[in-house]
Amino acid sequence: MGPTAGALDFPLSVTTQASVGVTVADRQVPKWHELKPLLRPKPIDINPTKRRLAAALTISDLRSVARRRTPRSVFDYTDGAAGGEISLKRARDLFNELEFQPSILRDVAEVDMSTTMLGQPSAMPFAFAPTGFTRLMNHEGETAVVRVAERRGIPYALSTMGTTSIEDVAAAAPKARKWFQLYVWKDRSAAQDLMMRAKEAGFEALILTVDVPVAGPRLRDTRNGFSIPPALTAKTVFGAAMHPAWWINLLTTSPLTFATLSDWRGTIGEMLDKLFDPSMTIADLEWLRSFWDGPLVIKGIQSVADARRVVDAGAEALVVSNHGGRQLDRAPIPLRLLPDVLDAVGDRAEVWLDTGVMSGADIVAATALGARATLVGRAYLYGLMAGGERGVERAVEILSRDIRRTMQLLGVRTIDELNASHVKLP
Repeated sequence: MGPTAGALDFPLSVTTQASVGVTVADRQVPKWHELKPLLRPKPIDINPTKRRLAAALTISDLRSVARRRTPRSVFDYTDGAAGGEISLKRARDLFNELEFQPSILRDVAEVDMSTTMLGQPSAMPFAFAPTGFTRLMNHEGETAVVRVAERRGIPYALSTMGTTSIEDVAAAAPKARKWFQLYVWKDRSAAQDLMMRAKEAGFEALILTVDVPVAGPRLRDTRNGFSIPPALTAKTVFGAAMHPAWWINLLTTSPLTFATLSDWRGTIGEMLDKLFDPSMTIADLEWLRSFWDGPLVIKGIQSVADARRVVDAGAEALVVSNHGGRQLDRAPIPLRLLPDVLDAVGDRAEVWLDTGVMSGADIVAATALGARATLVGRAYLYGLMAGGERGVERAVEILSRDIRRTMQLLGVRTIDELNASHVKLP
């Protein structure tokens, strides 16, 4: 008979353990030569920026560092969106909720992430999006970003609202693929001058942003009293005490100026409403073409009908985008709209996408659904705020690693092998 239930309440003796096949391990004091191979302390890097960046494994990690390193108003300007920020949340939610469909037993030892944009090579299927007021995020600004773009072999777009001149950006990275993003102002002569300067500086393409007839309701900026340049109010003085390095860099480097404006005093919303032309129509593309004969990209497409209209008007590429959620709240989700736009446009123009991209997996998903490439904005700005040029480089390292690994896990070796069968939208 086996032991009674009560007997199981007591420890087995050594003899009983042996009889049921349990071996009692011998114990000993570990010897140094046994411990030594296990003791591998992580080298301590005395450079705090390198430590912070090395610890950042995702774009979200860089965002957390950026939040600690910059004044709240600057971080919120970069991080925030319009109204209740519903458009941005929906875009990110769709990326998070989609399902990948991998194919197994494929040779993915070697992966090629390169593609073409506007007929020219790009080392990866994304470009740096145009962003305004970049030197506010970090004093190294646009020149840091374009240098990383040159090293990494991806295109860079300079914004009309940038804080480094067209000529200085061109000089900082002469071999980079550079595009100029244009807002058309009420003073049309200013746009003509910008296009002429961009052409003379070697910028290869023009990106016309069409979804900002007026400023979106950036509530974070209003609540923070965010102005250009930052005003030294009691609130910002307190922020300076919390982020002294940011303020020292701002005040001890060349004065904050715009790529295209000589001066401004006021909020960003007031600036946009005063300068931008809400009367512009599709007919004005003919006027624009009279000054720009290079590739034309239309950014801000949010409907199939508008995609057809701009391609009919001669655009070589379009960007399905709701401006990173920063204009119309509850706008269409670009990733959801993408397949319908592709069906409508066919092969008459390249179709790109932005809004909500926070990982290399997001870039792969958009590419699989048919986007030629994506534009990345906040992701590299978080890196810039976290560590200047080195932070932008870290952002690209993270995105590159994600793209490569996601492709391998999906069972594809080249960008051209990605297709809609690899992604299932909810």
